[in-house]
Amino acid sequence: MKVIVIANQKGGVAKTTLTGHLAVAAELAGDGPVAVIDTDPQASLADWWDNRKAETPIFANATLDNLAKQLELLAANGFSYVFIDTQGSFKAEIGWVVAVADFVLIPVKPSPHDLRAVGKTVDMVTGEGKPFAFALTQAKQNATLTVQAVAALSAHGVVSPAIMHDRVDYASSMVDGRTVLETDPSGRSAGETIALWTFVKERINVSTKARKAAAA
Repeated sequence: MKVIVIANQKGGVAKTTLTGHLAVAAELAGDGPVAVIDTDPQASLADWWDNRKAETPIFANATLDNLAKQLELLAANGFSYVFIDTQGSFKAEIGWVVAVADFVLIPVKPSPHDLRAVGKTVDMVTGEGKPFAFALTQAKQNATLTVQAVAALSAHGVVSPAIMHDRVDYASSMVDGRTVLETDPSGRSAGETIALWTFVKERINVSTKARKAAAA
């Protein structure tokens, strides 16, 4: 089982949207069973799941105190991937969640303020020795700043070539517990989500092989 943590110590970068969408993408790709965990006190991911009619991915209740135990139970029950949403604030609790990750995806909004703020998250993740990658979210179509953001982030780590652009359908699809993969499976947003999951899965495989090679 692989644990994927969606983390950025700055809020407003679509962590919850990304978590839900990637979890559904993994299920639809046949990579399940998949579970999601919400460690954000605002519980937005939990609210999304409560409105969801589909039975998958499953929602696993967990607190910071019993997170490790819950992950052990999920692994014992044959789950393939667990996606964990985190809060958007500069608190030590995020580091506790990152500590259990096999891979960390850092969503970044391509704006000067967000690019300046992402360093703290990178320092936290690298301090825990976790493999990670960046994913641009809420990007404007054909914006020069998006290209500049990719260049800036590339100096610190791998950047997903799959970019989630600023479209209303990402948020609107989640109102009733769905994702764009279900409301408009042939749309551009669904294509972006599928491409991003493919990228994340490939990066996890790369980091797993590197870890095994280092241990050999």
